Amino acid sequence: MSIFEPSVLADGFLFIKKIAMATLEKGNPKLINAWAFYDWANSVYSLVIATAVFPIYYETITSDNGGMVSFLGTNFHNTTLLSYSLSFSFLIVAFLSPILSGIADYIGNKKRFMQFFCYLGSLSVMGLFFFTGPKTLWIGIVFTILASIGFWGSIVFYNSYLPEIAEPNQHDRVSAKGFMLGYSGSIILLVFNLLMVMKPELFGITDSSLPARISFLMVGVWWMGFAQITFHYLPNNVFHKKPEKDFIFRGLKELRIIFKGLKHLTSLKQFLIAFFLYSIGVQTLILLAGIYGKKELQIETNKLIITILLIQVVAIFGAFLFSRISEKIGNIKTLKLTIAIWGMICFSAYLLDANNKYIDLQFYALGAAIGMVLGAIQSLSRSTYSKLLPDTEEHATYFSFFDVTEKLAIVLGTFIFGFVGSVSDSLKNSIFILAVFFLLGYVVLSFMKKTDLTSK
Repeated sequence: MSIFEPSVLADGFLFIKKIAMATLEKGNPKLINAWAFYDWANSVYSLVIATAVFPIYYETITSDNGGMVSFLGTNFHNTTLLSYSLSFSFLIVAFLSPILSGIADYIGNKKRFMQFFCYLGSLSVMGLFFFTGPKTLWIGIVFTILASIGFWGSIVFYNSYLPEIAEPNQHDRVSAKGFMLGYSGSIILLVFNLLMVMKPELFGITDSSLPARISFLMVGVWWMGFAQITFHYLPNNVFHKKPEKDFIFRGLKELRIIFKGLKHLTSLKQFLIAFFLYSIGVQTLILLAGIYGKKELQIETNKLIITILLIQVVAIFGAFLFSRISEKIGNIKTLKLTIAIWGMICFSAYLLDANNKYIDLQFYALGAAIGMVLGAIQSLSRSTYSKLLPDTEEHATYFSFFDVTEKLAIVLGTFIFGFVGSVSDSLKNSIFILAVFFLLGYVVLSFMKKTDLTSK
């Protein structure tokens, strides 16, 4: 038999692949770093598209006619349309992720699903380059929805790798490491993008809309390009599953079994309820804080961007600091501390007055406070949920419930923010309502027992 026969080559390839995989065991630093690096890749979407450049760009080019825009034959206020579009994208993800996760767990190919959503998101972000004004509003809305679906769809599979690449006592630090890398990478790209937006003459650009649109292209390339490092090292089919042909039906059956099993996991249910409540506040503020600052407080664009950068820098230290605090006092107490701070942030934002001569400094201080607890609450929520999972191989399916909880929270939060702002004609009232959800999340979390976690 020749060594060049297909069967021999295939066997040899599988043998080499197994050797390579064997060097990246659970807890291996290279594997952990590769996993965390996806935060570096995708966080530019969160900062440039969801938080900084795109919302400001969108608000600017749709501000004519009193901010009223037409989409699908219906007139909307521009802020309300953006809120509703994001809500719709999160509903799609909330519907799809449990189904796809159940299938991915059953056939053992969740990395392929993660790659699909990554490419959908990054290509859609690039598509925003063609959103040039009210006449191409449909392009902006459609690609905003698809980019959001791609980002959040990939995150559920990414998060589900945490129990497979790190030991429970590593989860807090590993989760924080991902967010720290994400904040660092997104700052680098945002600074370059801002240089183009604020000093276009340095790049020979005369079209005022072009710098922001080039930024959208760069985000897509950055996201897709750096994700290749993660995809290269992350394993696929960790548990060596061999699915039967009717994998869709069996995957859905697996999802139903796990859903029924949640009834007996009291601590997990309590955490998901608390997570839902405080995520309404956290995620809505992340997505719409820029619009609140620009529209309600009349913060100048350059100062608004400085605040966003301040948030990202402080968030790096916040994620690190609170991961260490959790090792001393436990995850639940640390989460309660961050939730309390978030509640105070909402109340402080409500009290801010656009006519105050110190409004810029006050807004900077508020941004620093947000940064301190932003990375903390995100990384701790992910690691806490991971610790509460039972001994299982269906990590993607379990994390899909975590993802659905967050997406439903975002749907409700962005809808409430847009609806209350529209009815009361004041985004201040929208901010105040969010504080109530932080209070409710704190109360539910208070009923959780310290002994429910493997790491106190």
